[in-house]
Amino acid sequence: MFQGAIALSLDAKGRLAIPARHRDALVPDGAPLVITAHPHKCLLVYPLSAWEPIRDRIAAMPGFDPRTSAFKRLLVGFAQEEGLDAAGRVLLAGSLRQWAQLEKQVWLVGQGAHFELWSDAGWQAQQEAMLALTGDALPPGFESLAL
Repeated sequence: MFQGAIALSLDAKGRLAIPARHRDALVPDGAPLVITAHPHKCLLVYPLSAWEPIRDRIAAMPGFDPRTSAFKRLLVGFAQEEGLDAAGRVLLAGSLRQWAQLEKQVWLVGQGAHFELWSDAGWQAQQEAMLALTGDALPPGFESLAL
């Protein structure tokens, strides 16, 4: 279970050091992880085993609907399998860095079975949008959630 938001830095080559506490779950037994684009202009980072069923469901969807085709192109078309180097870093493809507008400062945000990877500006905008929500704008089920 991935949770928490961690500020990290990309190096000059576009590599991201995965925090040590998440490496074993994200890349069990040295399996690759999968990084793909998200429509909200962030990246999704999945363990391969968690990504494969999602990819298979997306791939099985008919491609005649232009919206379905667009999402397939985005989610499956951008998907990259990457391993970690000896220092626990993953190289982010230039196309993915460009999609999410990633620069040096990034945010790795746990979402349960995967992470989102945000640019600093994108993550700040998400936080501002969340703070602007009112009780009427909460998703179903959250109105009665007691923390």
